[in-house]
Amino acid sequence: MGKRFEGQTAIVTGASRGIGLAIAERLVADGARVVITARKQEALDEAVAHLGGPKVALAVAGRADDGDHQAETVQRAIDTFGSVDLLVNNTGINPAYGPVVELDLDVARKTVEVNCIAALAWTQQVHRGWMREHGGAVVNVSSLAGVRPSPGIGFYGATKAMLISLTELLAVELAPDIRVNAVAPAVVKTRFASALYEGREDAVAAGYPLQRLGEPDDISSAVAFLLSREASWITGQLVVIDGGLSLTGVVE
Repeated sequence: MGKRFEGQTAIVTGASRGIGLAIAERLVADGARVVITARKQEALDEAVAHLGGPKVALAVAGRADDGDHQAETVQRAIDTFGSVDLLVNNTGINPAYGPVVELDLDVARKTVEVNCIAALAWTQQVHRGWMREHGGAVVNVSSLAGVRPSPGIGFYGATKAMLISLTELLAVELAPDIRVNAVAPAVVKTRFASALYEGREDAVAAGYPLQRLGEPDDISSAVAFLLSREASWITGQLVVIDGGLSLTGVVE
């Protein structure tokens, strides 16, 4: 698609590896400068080098749900690259596996904080700092588990369902100058999702009509489209990226 993000700056949270890094890499390839966040500075520094160095990428380490970190990241993006035109809320946690009825409520609260409230907070920060006056686009990374019940990771799915609802609400509130969309991947081959397929990838993939699990690039290409001007008449929508899994009636 050439340099469709030339002159634009994106913040991508949770981008030291996996889906977040793939999204950042795609945006840089399409001409954007990126500001990436995660908790560990060393991993972020490696990611910046992978993306092409400080001319195109800036790393800011911190917790995604820390308001001071959010504000610092937005300000550094503006100071370094001049704008914050794009936001990808990719950070997510899934610290518990098992029945929701047995879930530790402190764990539940933390999961909501990181997966939902932090995404809203980041959107508020970029809105105040840049997009309210200049416009922009936001993509939230949800999950297929937010669309249909997914036993074992049910509360994670519930938070991702909330994120889908927030996407729709923000799309209405922030129109016409800011577009907000979401993607819902099924199992993607990353360290974050490894417990869902490790040691049994072929068996898990057999349930997908396309007969394979997702790769980070499968997600990054869709996110880049939704952020781009080619999607200028799309807002408040959820793009399910699942290799056809939701068509089979089985959600891993």
